[in-house]
Amino acid sequence: MTSPDTSSHPAGADRTFQVDLRGLVDLLSHHLYSSPRVYLRELLQNAVDALTARHRLEPAAPAGAFGIRLYADGSVVRVEDDGVGLTEADVHTFLATIGRSSKRAEQVAEQRADFIGQFGIGLLSCFLVADEIHVLSRSARTPDAPAVEWRGRGDGSYTVRTLRASARPRPGTTVTLTPRADAGEWTRPAQVHALARHFGSLLRHPVTFDDGTHGTHGTDGPGGAPVNPEPAPWTRTYPTPGARSRALAAYGEEVLGFTPLDTIELDLPAVGLKGIACVLPDAVPAGRRHGHRVHVKGMLLSEQAEEILPEWAFFVRCVVDAESLRPTASRESLYEDDTLAAVRDALAERLRAWIARAAASDPDLLARFLKAHHLAVKSLAVHDDEILRMLLPWLPFETTDGHTTLDEFARTHRTVLVTSSVEEFRQVASIASAAGLGVVNGGYTYDRELVHRLPEIKPEASVADLDPATLTAHLDPVDRETELAAAAYLARARDALAVFDCDVALRTFQPASAPALLVDSREARHERTRSQLAREQEGGLWGDILGALRQEAPRAQLILNQLNPLVRTAVAIDEPELARTSAEALYGQAALLSRRPLRPAESSLINRSFLDLLAHALRKDS
Repeated sequence: MTSPDTSSHPAGADRTFQVDLRGLVDLLSHHLYSSPRVYLRELLQNAVDALTARHRLEPAAPAGAFGIRLYADGSVVRVEDDGVGLTEADVHTFLATIGRSSKRAEQVAEQRADFIGQFGIGLLSCFLVADEIHVLSRSARTPDAPAVEWRGRGDGSYTVRTLRASARPRPGTTVTLTPRADAGEWTRPAQVHALARHFGSLLRHPVTFDDGTHGTHGTDGPGGAPVNPEPAPWTRTYPTPGARSRALAAYGEEVLGFTPLDTIELDLPAVGLKGIACVLPDAVPAGRRHGHRVHVKGMLLSEQAEEILPEWAFFVRCVVDAESLRPTASRESLYEDDTLAAVRDALAERLRAWIARAAASDPDLLARFLKAHHLAVKSLAVHDDEILRMLLPWLPFETTDGHTTLDEFARTHRTVLVTSSVEEFRQVASIASAAGLGVVNGGYTYDRELVHRLPEIKPEASVADLDPATLTAHLDPVDRETELAAAAYLARARDALAVFDCDVALRTFQPASAPALLVDSREARHERTRSQLAREQEGGLWGDILGALRQEAPRAQLILNQLNPLVRTAVAIDEPELARTSAEALYGQAALLSRRPLRPAESSLINRSFLDLLAHALRKDS
């Protein structure tokens, strides 16, 4: 569009914005709509809203009296409805003014919540696939209203003509597009039919499609294949509750692509929402959120709407149809408002109720659910006291008795000990198990916090963090003669491992196959690192401050097992260098068994001690 002649406007006079329609269409296609395919959804939406207005005008009309007919033969795409239609004044007011919707006319303004569209820009989406939009309409508000023809072009120009009523014998509107050559992907007959099914399968008005092969493509003909032959499955009547459950599960599998572990029916009358939540049969990564299929008044709005459920509910996918949710301008997502927040809270409560029912009446279903989704439930239980009370005893944890529930584990162990990291659990698991200690791996997300809340559910249970002193107290000391005989070796071992701030002790413990246990927490290593930095800063003001604040850093401890034959042989070594090398090798083997990341010095020690022992063995054999 060209700029206005500014000479015709007196100084200070109001002016009107000039709109470059091609630029606006480019903006819509690249930033508002996700794909050109939405043109058909917008046409369907306009037709549905026109039918809604027609039923408001003629409330006595039967439910199926008015419908929508689609036609596509490869050369044109046509959408015809029996809706309220437009007068010539409506055409000038609404079709030629960007951003104004005919649904906002005074006659229906008070019922605008009954309409899908709220923004009045949907018709522009047709310019994504065509250079010209042809609209033929006849108003139902005036019995002998003439037909009105409007042609809009992508350059921003349009024409309007008034025609005889015979040009369109019945009230309603027909929109015809002549697709551009580059839009064939979205306007071929099969694709138009597929898009109509995709967007309109749950629409409440009858919709048919015709590709011209059956001779039923006249503007008034009722022929064509049904696009939405059946209503939504949750609105149908079934002979038994079991038949209803099977039908809902089959629908969920059809539209979502997986067989649900279970199907939860959703019904929120306050916002007119109905649908299903399908429980995923397999675990999903923590934090990964699936999109949900959301319909608004039957029209598919989005397949990736994450916002209708809280983050913890990533074990379900939903298909819902709602009356009161507001779409955004693109009508591809939901507007975040109080209604959406209330829906999210209400649906979350429905999921909690389903978990409660499974816990109370279907232990087999609960077991299958927890096997797949225990992480999701743990994340919920951390913040939800009700779920915590119901499910904490049933949740699986890694323990010294294997993977088991807290309820079973607490019956076996009077005191439940919990580690602060996976690394710490792996260090002590075999030794603690042999000593009869009950230890839970608290290193996984949520686990340590949940284990500490066990006494809230089972007051008789006792939970404590695992302290290295607790473990070493359960290791039996060796007799005095054995301790004295090993004293020289232990001294050499302590000297060899001093670089790692590691003490060495001799004990007896099961299993006898374990030569050594390295007790060294992540916190202790960090504290030793801080102490090392303090030593390096000695001297000057900062050295004095750090020296005054420094506490004795906790030391690692290598506990040698006197029951192990290899250790009994090692402590009897008289040769100093061989004794030192064997101590380094035992430390390296214990560090490897802990499965924690090795420091460079530890990796070097393991390699060096292995080569030294190999060289000693070769010299001995030669």
